[in-house]
Amino acid sequence: MENMSAVLFGIAQSLPGFLLAIVAHEAAHAWMALRFGDATAKAEGRLTLNPAAHYDPWGTILFPLLSAFTGFAVIGWAKPVPINVRNFRQLRPGIFWVSFAGPLANIVLGTLSAFLIAVIATQVDPNFAYFGIVLGMLKYSVFINFILAFFNLIPIPPLDGSKMVSVFLRGQALFRYEAIAAYAPMIFMGILLLSIVGISTLGYVLLPAQQLSQWLISKFFMLMSGV
Repeated sequence: MENMSAVLFGIAQSLPGFLLAIVAHEAAHAWMALRFGDATAKAEGRLTLNPAAHYDPWGTILFPLLSAFTGFAVIGWAKPVPINVRNFRQLRPGIFWVSFAGPLANIVLGTLSAFLIAVIATQVDPNFAYFGIVLGMLKYSVFINFILAFFNLIPIPPLDGSKMVSVFLRGQALFRYEAIAAYAPMIFMGILLLSIVGISTLGYVLLPAQQLSQWLISKFFMLMSGV
């Protein structure tokens, strides 16, 4: 019963940061697409921070619950926004910046969360009733935002990073690169299976995200402490 209570508490503490991270990621794609002339996502009601417009049954509900109840952090994703690149006024810049907008939104949110941790830790009385809870929520927000940003920047189709790389390729090089998408499910399954058996392949891939988040928190803490 205590374990169940701890899991439910962890889910509740993670939920605000999780929802904001995945929703902001998709809304940023939609906003940038509109800036380049594609209103497809806006027309389908995706240019919003309302989680109801972005939720994916598996990525937003089932997978996060499964990860939480198996001892991992709450991790998941939202439904990808529809993008029609034929509407872009500038094709290659449009693809690059629309793809980068999602990870960039997460980097901004993660940085803001790290700053708020430093502010609260140094300026708020630790006896405040919700001191630990708020810090826990913000620490998770830093974690999930930088994990989402760095994961999506991996240059494996169909992740955002692959689309950013594709704008610099031409001809056969582009064709061969995009063909990797057919093997993407097997690549990600292999990474997941290696992690399950104790070979933390994904951990090595996302280590820069963890290091950056820790570095930012420490720097903001030093700034607020006047060190």
